[in-house]
Amino acid sequence: MTLRKVFTAGLIGAALLASSAQAEVRDIRIAVDVPYEPMEFRTADGELTGFDIDLGNAMCTEIGIECEWVVQAWDGIIPGLMARKYDAIMSSMTINDERREHVLFSEPYFTPPSAWFAPAGLEMDAADAETLKGLTIGVQRGTLQDNYVTDMYGDVAKEVKRYGTADDLVLDMDADRVDIGFLDYPVGKSTLLDSEEGDYKVVGEQITEPKKYFGDGFGIAFRKRDQDLADAFNAALATLKENGTYDEIVAKYFDEK
Repeated sequence: MTLRKVFTAGLIGAALLASSAQAEVRDIRIAVDVPYEPMEFRTADGELTGFDIDLGNAMCTEIGIECEWVVQAWDGIIPGLMARKYDAIMSSMTINDERREHVLFSEPYFTPPSAWFAPAGLEMDAADAETLKGLTIGVQRGTLQDNYVTDMYGDVAKEVKRYGTADDLVLDMDADRVDIGFLDYPVGKSTLLDSEEGDYKVVGEQITEPKKYFGDGFGIAFRKRDQDLADAFNAALATLKENGTYDEIVAKYFDEK
């Protein structure tokens, strides 16, 4: 090999190394909306915890980066990502076509059903247009449950009351200001069925269709240009599922997968 070829090969090698370094995933900030127990909430001493937090931290460890959690209200969570206030959203965000227009999603990391929750004394075995007529329905504002209830039952309900957090909805249910609520099942189970403050039940079957509303499960949202970051989290999620870490985190927060 001539000196010229050696020099050229060296330049190419240096360029490849530089390109590889640029593709490395950096330490990042992840947005989360709390409280949304058991997905994300604070302990009595103020520490962030929950399924999303534990799984997110495990993925960051697998990738080999430091991840800082940023608490952000749901209404502004996607605009905050676009404004570069943080690098990702991991806050029980359902993957659907509307959101895909604005963000890049990871592979789904959890697929929860939604369900109707009501006081145990409410005489109702199924939730439909007839049984919900004239009732006050509670949902968390801006969620897929909000969209579903508004479109399907907004014209028959007495009122659709929208809340900033699931905890605020529960407070009004405890005070008899809401007749029935529609929530992610894990959230409703944690905040209502397992609550010591009231006696609640699930009305009807758990709901996962139509996909127009309920999407493809929860995903991590990134800016569309951050494909490398999404790829790193997808690879980490696959590894955690293979080595059993994912199942351990699921078992910690849910009765069943």
